Amino acid sequence: MTTPFKTIGLIGKPNHEGAALTLQRLYTFLQALGYTVLVEQRVGAQISNIDNNVLTELVDLGSQCDLAIVVGGDGNMLGAARVLARFDVAVIGVNRGNLGFLTDLNPEGFEASLEEVLRGEFISESRFLLKVEVYRHAQLKSANLAVNEAVLHADKVAHMIEFEAFINDEFVFSQRSDGLIVSTPTGSTAYSLSGGGPILTPQLNAMALVPMFPHTLSSRPLVVDANNEIRLKLSLENTDSLQVSCDSHVVLALLPGDEVVIKKADKTLRLIHPKSYSYYNVLRQKLNWGSRLY
Repeated sequence: MTTPFKTIGLIGKPNHEGAALTLQRLYTFLQALGYTVLVEQRVGAQISNIDNNVLTELVDLGSQCDLAIVVGGDGNMLGAARVLARFDVAVIGVNRGNLGFLTDLNPEGFEASLEEVLRGEFISESRFLLKVEVYRHAQLKSANLAVNEAVLHADKVAHMIEFEAFINDEFVFSQRSDGLIVSTPTGSTAYSLSGGGPILTPQLNAMALVPMFPHTLSSRPLVVDANNEIRLKLSLENTDSLQVSCDSHVVLALLPGDEVVIKKADKTLRLIHPKSYSYYNVLRQKLNWGSRLY
């Protein structure tokens, strides 16, 4: 088989029976086709008859593979993506989660679609990430990446915080709310959508700013060019612990007076899909949109 891929990495949802079954099938299937297969260390124990020398850490897997297959839900894809985006590795997902906006392949019959992908018959797209930085007294204190969104919030439920928002150092608004969601197009169908944010198609170079329960009826989501830099300045009047979370996985601690800078990251995630993939079909299926009337 003529293929653009030589070494394939398997990443999965640990301690999940369904994911373990799919990982086993993938490992056997890919080995039978003659590929070099590497397996993320955390899920290696879930695969029988595996050679221990194929087990590796996620960072090493990203640096050695041409293609990474993530088995699980969107949360597993997000966790892997923040690491794999550092490398020029193609990524595709097998859905073993709930919604599965980022995981295309059906776990019950992935072989035919995956064989097409391995032959080079696929759709490739680049998804940008957000770089999130926390500054205290003009000194960088912490930083991380987000595929879906960065969320400014208090560590208590339903607790108002005060902050100011700037875009490219130009003042935009001050706000008292439960927080603010800054979303990529990838994340526009996730937490941002639940908060009333707009759906951004993946090709858009844009970010959405979605207020969380603002203390004013005039506050609305705002879509800006992704090449802009967003700066959130926390009021000194805030008295409780604050946080900014990246994809709900990584939490950066904040203090009153801190500044959060959110901008487009240098690295991108290279997602690939089967030829039959349609973004609008995914929206219809996952969001239960109506079908054609005639």
